[in-house]
Amino acid sequence: MSKQAPVIVITGTPGTGKTTHAQLLVEESPVPLKHINVGDLVKEKELYEAYDEDWQSYTVDEDKLLDELEPTASEGGIVLDWHTSDIFPERWVDLVVVLRCDHTRLWERLEKRGYPLKKIQENNEAEIMEVVLDEARSSYASEIVVELKSESTEDLESNVARIVQWIETWRKDHGTTEQ
Repeated sequence: MSKQAPVIVITGTPGTGKTTHAQLLVEESPVPLKHINVGDLVKEKELYEAYDEDWQSYTVDEDKLLDELEPTASEGGIVLDWHTSDIFPERWVDLVVVLRCDHTRLWERLEKRGYPLKKIQENNEAEIMEVVLDEARSSYASEIVVELKSESTEDLESNVARIVQWIETWRKDHGTTEQ
């Protein structure tokens, strides 16, 4: 059975706008898409091994997470929103969108969230060093990895419009244009 809609991963350093992009994409998509905030899913379904007080985050149990997502991913029609992408099997993923943001703007966004200084510094350094982008490029075919700037409302709208166009092309290529 072929997928009726693609699996899209929206990834980036915390604070780059993944969830906002995913929510708008679900609203604008020409095919039904379900937004899965992976961090929230991990908490809701207890798909973690422990909570790290220093980093104020969970240590994810990757096997449990992948088992949880497998049935949904094989059907397609999902947007996976998470700060990492290399955990998802290549066979699941049709498009990886890596959101990028100027580190000064990113710092301000993370401060507004009340992140501890150590976490802001670590995430800022990851953004400057292109950690998430490198991870995506080393895990997936280059033609499915797209790097998009995410610094303004204009960027958000333009990015979502580009992804919607990509979905239209994907549908034609996969013969799923009938409603």
